[in-house]
Amino acid sequence: MSVVIGGGGKTTLVRRLAEELSAHARVIVATSMKMRVPDWCPVLLDASADEVEAALSDYAVVCVGTLFGQTGKLDAPGLGFFDLVGLADYVLVEADGSRGLPLKAHASHEPVIPACANWVVCVLGVDGIGCAISEACHRPELYAQLAQASPADGVTPCRAARVLRSEALHDMVLINKVETDEEWCKAEQVARELEGPVIAGSLREGAYRCLR
Repeated sequence: MSVVIGGGGKTTLVRRLAEELSAHARVIVATSMKMRVPDWCPVLLDASADEVEAALSDYAVVCVGTLFGQTGKLDAPGLGFFDLVGLADYVLVEADGSRGLPLKAHASHEPVIPACANWVVCVLGVDGIGCAISEACHRPELYAQLAQASPADGVTPCRAARVLRSEALHDMVLINKVETDEEWCKAEQVARELEGPVIAGSLREGAYRCLR
């Protein structure tokens, strides 16, 4: 099971991974918190294990979940995540929200990472680097605290890396929306401040590079 957290492209990453993996495997997409209902794969609501298994015999990718009230969003599936792991070759879980912002700090109740997860990817939108923390970050006060800055201060590569190191929630970082020379410079500066795998590139263009 791979879990995706952070901001700046989580949903796009989950879709890209699902589409690539489904060329040779069965894939389940789900959330452990809330996510938009995908319009690119079948969605099974309140499904049993038998129903999920049957759907995966017809489709390479299915999304499993329950409706969250009248919001039009999906909540966590009724089936346990251990059950989902036994039904597919890959399970991809979106584990928090960022309100569409490129950066975020995680409150104490998030992300919700299932116990059976074996890989956590934190997505960071490079378009947040250089912007004020108050404008680019979900939970800006908490982000500023972790970055040792104020909400009015700008997000520097050093501060972005400091937040990631402070939270220590990830196994790998994906720096997204990196397309120009200036953006590559910012991504490389962030990567130099981190340990562990760092991938940078553009999910939109489908181009990536390993920075460490």
